[in-house]
Amino acid sequence: MPLPDAASQMVPPLMRLLHFNRTFVTEQGAHDRIREATLRPAAYGLPRSLRRDVRVDVVHDRGWPVYTLTPTAGPDGFDRLAGGVVYAHGGGWVNEIVRQQWHLAATVAAEAGVVVTVPIYPLIPHGTAGPTRDRVVELVRASTEEHGPTGVMGDSAGGQIVLSAALALRDEGLRLPLTLLVSPALDLTWSNPRIPVVQPTDPWLATPGGRVLAEAWRGDLPLTDPAVSPLFGDLTGLGPLTVFTGTRDVLNPDAHLLVEKARAAGVEAELHEAPGQLHVYPMLPTATGRAAARVLVGRVARALRP
Repeated sequence: MPLPDAASQMVPPLMRLLHFNRTFVTEQGAHDRIREATLRPAAYGLPRSLRRDVRVDVVHDRGWPVYTLTPTAGPDGFDRLAGGVVYAHGGGWVNEIVRQQWHLAATVAAEAGVVVTVPIYPLIPHGTAGPTRDRVVELVRASTEEHGPTGVMGDSAGGQIVLSAALALRDEGLRLPLTLLVSPALDLTWSNPRIPVVQPTDPWLATPGGRVLAEAWRGDLPLTDPAVSPLFGDLTGLGPLTVFTGTRDVLNPDAHLLVEKARAAGVEAELHEAPGQLHVYPMLPTATGRAAARVLVGRVARALRP
């Protein structure tokens, strides 16, 4: 049940009370989380209830479960599917997709009138940045062939994955109509000097554990490789970019750098910044989160239904 916006002020202290930041606030916390995820992998399947106007299919391809969410009834005023979106979920490259992410994917499918592809990619310690990026590139090409113009969407760690895929596709001659990032991880060196300024306000993410996860996720690539840290990539020729970020998120400073760099490279870039909001706030059960989710869906529809 959505919270009234005033109640959203209680989310940060509740997160601190529940130790939401235990994976990130210390290096040991990250090592412990990797070990937990290895010994007791989380379920990735659909939540018990998902909107009824979306059909869900799944295939298993080379060890990856790949879900497709297809609207069963066209959105108001839409008499055909607009194309596709490949969505990579966040979770610090070590946590599985969760209910809020499934609901966001289903909402985008139903209300923007697109087929949303959701890959369940291998997590740390089994997955790394390069191979994951390459498989997402394949999925975007497949969706383009099957469903028409296809964009990408990712939150947090998923933002890192899909932006690196968008850059690789650009290099192969495919300019995406939409790259939509929610609180994306962009620079896995964690070197932005503004991060320590934001850190005291963020009840969720932190640098010590983030560095451990980055080291594990990079595989045999340097942290500055665009497949790992897409902020280091040349953005010239990238399709339209949309970024959602809250100011109480240590990833917020890099979101600003990305948009500035994109605009300097001639890329159309939108920044949706919510003062006082947290990491992945469009998926939080608050009035601000719901409003941001509506804007997000509208941006998908606008990009794929010009």
